[in-house]
Amino acid sequence: MRVTKFTHSCLRLESGGVLVVDPGEFSEASALAGADAVLITHEHFDHLDVAAVTTAVDRNPALRIYAHEAVLPVLGDAARAAVAVAVGDDFEAAGFQIRAYGGQHAIIHPYVPVFANLGYLISDGAENLYHPGDSFVAPGEPVETLFVPMNAPWATIAESLEFVRGIEPGRAFALHDGLLNERGAAVYGKHLESFAETSFRQVAPGSVL
Repeated sequence: MRVTKFTHSCLRLESGGVLVVDPGEFSEASALAGADAVLITHEHFDHLDVAAVTTAVDRNPALRIYAHEAVLPVLGDAARAAVAVAVGDDFEAAGFQIRAYGGQHAIIHPYVPVFANLGYLISDGAENLYHPGDSFVAPGEPVETLFVPMNAPWATIAESLEFVRGIEPGRAFALHDGLLNERGAAVYGKHLESFAETSFRQVAPGSVL
């Protein structure tokens, strides 16, 4: 499985087909080039760039978008390519085997509405990775590569650290890191590198893992 980390929370997975997770407005348009399928964890703009996804569907009518049913109304014209996914669903997309977890976005504040959110455990048959979206929901099964939210209005570094330690992945990489400056990333990264009890790295956009 070839994994490319794009800005913030976007991943591009290649193993026969091309699967893109959370192409948001912070991520590069090139993430969607040649995509066969797209997974959306939730509707927030930093995880879903509706214009970019619509353009991708226009270029490839066979492309499919997988998301919680609550996200489908947000997709506009791209909804014609959408497939609703629920918690616990197992499905195949772009040649990958996928299972959905969670169901709810992490609490930002009691005054802020709670949105639907799905985490995805993705496997090519040889290895797997987990993208939690905006949540700390663990899949409850072995994870080889974990993407851990590093900074968010709904997260603390203590929660990120406990998330990694609870899952015990083979390796972990920073996710949801587009709002951090270099100093903040260094401070947060030091905690994760020191105490996560697994290999942890924050990588530059465009890095192949």
